[in-house]
Amino acid sequence: MQSSFLGSRVTTRQGDLALLHLSRDQQLPVQLSTIVSKAEDKGYAEGVVTNTRFGSFPHSTLIGIPWGSQVLASKVDTGSRGRGDRNQHRKRKADAISTDSPPDEAETSGLKQATAATSGFIHVLKPTPESWTTSLPHRTQVVYTPDYSYILHRIRARPGSTLIEAGSGSGSFTHAAARAVFAGVVEQNASADVGKEIPTKGKVFTFEFHADRHQKVKKEMVEHQLDAVVTATHRDVYKDGFWLSTDSGQYLSPKANAVFLDLPAPWEALQHLTREEDADKPSALDATSPVHICTFSPCIEQVQKTISEMRRQGWVEIDMVEIQHRRIEVKREYIGYRYEGMRGADPVAGNVDEALARLHQVEERAREQQTQGSQPAKAKKDTQGSTQYSAAQVYWDEGRLIHHSESDLKTHTSYLLFAVLPLEWSEEDDAQVRAAMPQLTGSSTRHQKSQEQNRDGKHKKLSNGHSDAIAPLPHNDDC
Repeated sequence: MQSSFLGSRVTTRQGDLALLHLSRDQQLPVQLSTIVSKAEDKGYAEGVVTNTRFGSFPHSTLIGIPWGSQVLASKVDTGSRGRGDRNQHRKRKADAISTDSPPDEAETSGLKQATAATSGFIHVLKPTPESWTTSLPHRTQVVYTPDYSYILHRIRARPGSTLIEAGSGSGSFTHAAARAVFAGVVEQNASADVGKEIPTKGKVFTFEFHADRHQKVKKEMVEHQLDAVVTATHRDVYKDGFWLSTDSGQYLSPKANAVFLDLPAPWEALQHLTREEDADKPSALDATSPVHICTFSPCIEQVQKTISEMRRQGWVEIDMVEIQHRRIEVKREYIGYRYEGMRGADPVAGNVDEALARLHQVEERAREQQTQGSQPAKAKKDTQGSTQYSAAQVYWDEGRLIHHSESDLKTHTSYLLFAVLPLEWSEEDDAQVRAAMPQLTGSSTRHQKSQEQNRDGKHKKLSNGHSDAIAPLPHNDDC
């Protein structure tokens, strides 16, 4: 079954992860299922129900609909929900159910049809790494979209790449990396046996030192159906490196061409990211392509130590970047009495003519009150005033197009340190290339001969010019 993060299906189905859109900055992740498997889901006649501030939504109304659909809240039958063990043996009334049925009887006898309510609605959205980042449960510091989008671009993560991540954390970067390297449906489940040949359709190898966080990330990959792309490993990379061990005791290389280190001391892990191979441990990097790396460090002292170690290990093109994200909102501003009553409009004078017209209206009312004396003035309908507009009556190009940024800038997250480990090139490699491509040798020889001929011609020309320059001048006895 293909993941909702990677597939192109247009409808929801059983087992999918869906995001219930509640507001602009609030989305609720739920696993769609009509089978009650948790204690907190028991008791509803409609099966699994998700409760929000906009109402109750049975999962039977969320499955089998197009992504992005608007779903109305439902009136749910709580049934036996809320009855604890203390009420299990209590005598029931005569008109109640006479048989002792379990609380989730609706699962076996069929779910009750949901009835639409008038309390509210939600939208069912397809999950993306960006939306998952804003709604995931925080276990550690999260790598947000402005950071990981730039990171994946700089480390050249593309479909078919093999990426190493050290520090799984909350799994935000892991989801984004899985989408970036995914290059098709992987038939082989790499988490089943790491000793088998690694698929070449894009892989992410994520390592986590904390056992509890590792188990949660591994469980999320299975629930989100990303375990065919992401291989989660519990490992101390400072000590044991990035190899994949097999049951037979052998070490398998990930052959990575992109690396992301979200570690407290990334310089201690760089010793395992070299092209050198031991007797029993191969290099964790791809020997056929350059390797791009990024480290995520909140303190400048960490960056300094990492740069020093990178230079010792042969990394080049070292560059540090800090990203500060600011959201810019673009909207139309409606000013004028003609927009009075419309949501979001500013009911003040839009120009001098409107201001003078309103002033004349106020003066006219004042004169009428003076002529009437102490008698209370009857409410008079303003026929000369402004006309109230609704959003449906306003044309799309009315108003003034404005934009403004957020009032406060996002605080510092971390420094991004980038570097490249180039391919090793020896004289043997050069000789093999020249032997495989003889035209290079021929062109090099012709180029060398042409250079020698040019040098000889220039030398002769310079020699002739020098002999003419030093020829003796005619002697003049009169001088």
